Amino acid sequence: MTNAPRSRRRLGAEEEVVRQMHTHVKALILPVLVLVLLAVGLGAGLAKMPPEAEPWGSWAALGLVGVLLIVGVLLPVLRWLSNTWTLTNRRIIHRQGIITRTSHDLPLTRINDIASERGLLDRMLGCGSLKLTTAAEDPVYLRDIPDVEHVHVMLSELLFGAPALGTVRSADDWVNEELAD
Repeated sequence: MTNAPRSRRRLGAEEEVVRQMHTHVKALILPVLVLVLLAVGLGAGLAKMPPEAEPWGSWAALGLVGVLLIVGVLLPVLRWLSNTWTLTNRRIIHRQGIITRTSHDLPLTRINDIASERGLLDRMLGCGSLKLTTAAEDPVYLRDIPDVEHVHVMLSELLFGAPALGTVRSADDWVNEELAD
């Protein structure tokens, strides 16, 4: 998923966004299941509600479902929406948080090695994780990255240059390719 940068002022001079993405949508599978179960449970509960429990029983059921909806659906969706990875031609930016926003920037010049990991479910869904190794710190993990193989290649070319037969593509080339997709 490529979007225009949310704020140009967050980028340095001549810094270009290569790719901006959320974690993979598989993070929303559980909230969708919770939503369906809450809807079915509320419908069944209201249908089976004894007449003597009305109207307070209905209000209690709606209140309980409302709380569970906020905790089991709304908060996970907001967490997913607020968790972004931005790859520029100079750094990787990770921003997350609903109320308190945290940010972590990793300059590309500090990365020594890139490794990818894809389990069976990740391969079926087209996502995976990247492990970025730096000289000074513990590895940085980018988990549940959509189209992880493409992101891995993009990072490799930005860091180490293109393969021997090709030429290094600029950030503009990556942006134009992503916009064409």
